[in-house]
Amino acid sequence: MAKSKVLVVGGTGYIGRRIVRASLEQGHPTYVLQRAEIGLDIEKLHLLLSFKKQGARLVQGSFSDQQSLVDAVKKVDVVICTLSGVHFKSHSILMQLKLVDAIKEAGSVKRFLPSEFGMDPSKMEHALAPGRESFDQKMIVRKAIEDAKIPFTYVSANCFAGYFVGSLSQLDTLIPPKDKVRIYGDGNAKVVYMDEDDIATYAIKAIDDPRTLNTTLYLRPPENVLSQGQLVEIWERLSGKKLEKIYIPGEDFLASMKGTRGD
Repeated sequence: MAKSKVLVVGGTGYIGRRIVRASLEQGHPTYVLQRAEIGLDIEKLHLLLSFKKQGARLVQGSFSDQQSLVDAVKKVDVVICTLSGVHFKSHSILMQLKLVDAIKEAGSVKRFLPSEFGMDPSKMEHALAPGRESFDQKMIVRKAIEDAKIPFTYVSANCFAGYFVGSLSQLDTLIPPKDKVRIYGDGNAKVVYMDEDDIATYAIKAIDDPRTLNTTLYLRPPENVLSQGQLVEIWERLSGKKLEKIYIPGEDFLASMKGTRGD
């Protein structure tokens, strides 16, 4: 069976570049939207050119030119969007509504994977700002997709390992602490840590799998389900050094998130 043709929107981003590589590695004809919004970002341009050398096809398109999005979408069977509110303006997640309109107009896309890949927004109704804004926007996009009857797959992988594992889930660094580690709550709550390359691999595997049509794909390898306490223990074994543990009660942590602590 012929491999689906894939268009990646946001291909120079943190997850997007991994999606592009995974699509190429798995033999899919891969298109990457080259947006005018790239401006003078030379590193992103070089990344796009490296994709081209690997066999990807660059497609001109812009969110300010709806017809260009329609034309790009018509070239493929699958559209994957990886735009993120972290690296763009806060409204960028809602920019996908233009992509939804383009897919609806094209009428030929057999699967759309919108920008998700982290927490399942449908289960984050109690999230605090500013994260709550992104989850609410993702739910707006989901409703637009489903109202337009566009075939979809939502990918949920919880925590990106690159951000949370090396730092032992510290919120202000990407590298392990040397002497002290903050433990949030009792450190026993478990979460899923996923390698970003694995997220991309499974996302691409899902696009031709009938089991993932019109549903959420949850990536939950049992060995990837760990508590912060377990994560710290693993690091202590690897480093041969015990860290001083500073426990942050849940209510103090939530208060700090809301900016209500006086200290």
